[in-house]
Amino acid sequence: MTPNMSDNLETLGEATPFARSVRRMLAVMFRPEMKRWRFRIALAVALTVLAKGMSVTAPIFMGEGINILAGAGSGGDAARAATGADASAAGTLGAAGFSFAAFFVFFAAARFMANALPSARDAFFAAVTQDAQRLVTVDAFAHAQRLNLQFHLTRRAGALNRVIERGGAAMEYLLRFLVFNIGPTLIELALAAAVLAAVYGVQFSVAAVATVAAYAAFTIVVTEWRNKQRRVMNEADTRLRGVALDTLTNFETVKSFAAEAREAARYDDATRRYNHLYTRVMQSLAALNIGQEFIMTGGLLAVAVMAGYGAMTGAMQVGDVTAVILMLTNIYRPLNILGWAWREIKQGAVDIEKLFTLMDRRSEVPDREGAAAFVPDGGAIRFDGVSFSHEGRASGLEEVTFSVPGGAYVGVVGPSGAGKSTVLKLLFRFYDPAAGAVSIDGQDVRDVTQTSLRRSLGLVPQEVVLFNDTLRFNIAYARPDATDAEIMAAARRAQLGDFIDSLPEGLETRVGERGLKLSGGEKQRVGVARAILLDPPILILDEATSSLDSTTEQEVQAALNEAARGRTTIAVAHRLSTIAGADLILVFDNGRIVERGTHETLIAADGLYASLWRRQTGAVETPVADRDPAPSAAVSGLG
Repeated sequence: MTPNMSDNLETLGEATPFARSVRRMLAVMFRPEMKRWRFRIALAVALTVLAKGMSVTAPIFMGEGINILAGAGSGGDAARAATGADASAAGTLGAAGFSFAAFFVFFAAARFMANALPSARDAFFAAVTQDAQRLVTVDAFAHAQRLNLQFHLTRRAGALNRVIERGGAAMEYLLRFLVFNIGPTLIELALAAAVLAAVYGVQFSVAAVATVAAYAAFTIVVTEWRNKQRRVMNEADTRLRGVALDTLTNFETVKSFAAEAREAARYDDATRRYNHLYTRVMQSLAALNIGQEFIMTGGLLAVAVMAGYGAMTGAMQVGDVTAVILMLTNIYRPLNILGWAWREIKQGAVDIEKLFTLMDRRSEVPDREGAAAFVPDGGAIRFDGVSFSHEGRASGLEEVTFSVPGGAYVGVVGPSGAGKSTVLKLLFRFYDPAAGAVSIDGQDVRDVTQTSLRRSLGLVPQEVVLFNDTLRFNIAYARPDATDAEIMAAARRAQLGDFIDSLPEGLETRVGERGLKLSGGEKQRVGVARAILLDPPILILDEATSSLDSTTEQEVQAALNEAARGRTTIAVAHRLSTIAGADLILVFDNGRIVERGTHETLIAADGLYASLWRRQTGAVETPVADRDPAPSAAVSGLG
């Protein structure tokens, strides 16, 4: 192939989203993971071609059998009229009877094979299409997991899941229709046209091809119009499912605001719009079906008239007329499936196009090429002139610089929106700073793989959201290979052991949707146990006790202190009492560090921290530290 020809083919392949999607879909069949199915794929193609050959051959056998019958009938009458010899007539009829019976048997065998072989093919090929579907959906699901945090914050989980589901389903039936409906139908048309021209006359071949061409053109034009309707309907379907999932997932909020009727009305509005669009789609389908039937019937009528005229003039025998009509009927019969298949392909292309669009989306925070694995070495953290602003917000972090030596306990405080949680997100590399650098143990977080980085960071968030699974699954999520003994050891260090022991099913207890069967304190302790089981060199506490009552807070705080022992800890705190014993407290305001020091020095400075402290406690006395102070050697390096 010349370079110019290759370029032209590439341009053609990129011409439309449909062509690009179909090409990428077919490319899945040649992936290394599909190598084990190559024999089945080849056998399926062979059976398909053989079945279509039998479909074209069967009418010829029937026509020849009828011709023999017609000839035997006229020959017997002539013999009886000339000689009156019944024995001779009987012999003639006996020979003809054997011949026509043989052709009818051939017809039956060919027709059986034409219909049975595709069923056998579908039976063993189902595993191939399902495996291809699995590869595509798993790739899409995994790719969605790898996309950056900002992508997921702006997407509905239900809508994203629907894109993957519909794309996977489209992959399965697109493969089936393209390979085993449209392709074989074209093969059958080509074979039938050749046989008709060679055996019965080129006019029949022209009529058959012209009818199929008119049918295909009409189907394509109308289907393109219907696809525009389909796209709008799919958007309405996605919105409907997104509304339903949002409402059902956040049912506590709905009930808290007595918004059941409002949510039902919102769901009703989305359903009404979807139903209206669905009705339009079904009406256009009816118009398409009527037009297709008109074209097929007209083509069959034209062939029947031509064949009948040929029989009247003696150019054809009666059996030939039957064979031609039967052959054309066999060709036109799949056209109903072809039309439906084409509609499904075009509609499926809309769904799979969105799936491939998702897979083409690149993370805004990718691993650098050749990024090394992060190697922890004490857990020392440094922010060096870091600036960052969230999308859609005017302010963020501005030239933030601080250092945390390994093993130190650092509190991060400040008013709402001051930039506290942003510090943690940059540390996890959910985002990259606009300026400056974040490093751990001297390694810039942008130069290491995100997977290895996050395995070295243990997080206990403000609200621990659990999977609807067992306590074992949720605690062991940090280390799926952990033994029950290791899981229970972590649970006891998190002050959760007695609670698990009191449950009839122990670790097998299911926690419910988002852990709603557990209290707030129990969920937080599960989060702490998970962090302890991970045993990371750095522990991140993101307002881990701010949503708890005082008694529960003390229990969870004890578990957090146990988790923080022997590791670098950064604690974002709303309640200042929880970090009063920290080695260093960083006070943020409007994206900048405005104060830093120990609790005592910050109270003495009588600045923003002291003001926040007075608001929460009404006093300026130094409380009893919630955590044993760090050794002086660790504190000396802070700044």
